[in-house]
Amino acid sequence: MDISSNFVANSYAANKPATAPDPTANAGAAFGKAAGSFVETLQHSENTAMAAMAGGADPHALVQALAQTELAVETAVTVRDKVVEAYQEILRMPV
Repeated sequence: MDISSNFVANSYAANKPATAPDPTANAGAAFGKAAGSFVETLQHSENTAMAAMAGGADPHALVQALAQTELAVETAVTVRDKVVEAYQEILRMPV
């Protein structure tokens, strides 16, 4: 199978924009939005739990709020683990 260098160069040039970072994308804003959503979920769950203890919320709403909180915490822990793993991988790279 003979692959010409011109074909390879053209294929690379065609695919490069797909892998290049997007300068218009703001990763900090996306992370801030995700963190805000996490905090909002925790606050909603806490308010529902306090209302349930005071008798103002039904048990089904409390269970649903706690399940959402558990999912949010598990997601945050998974993201944290991936970030730590990536950081450790960077530290292992030879200089």
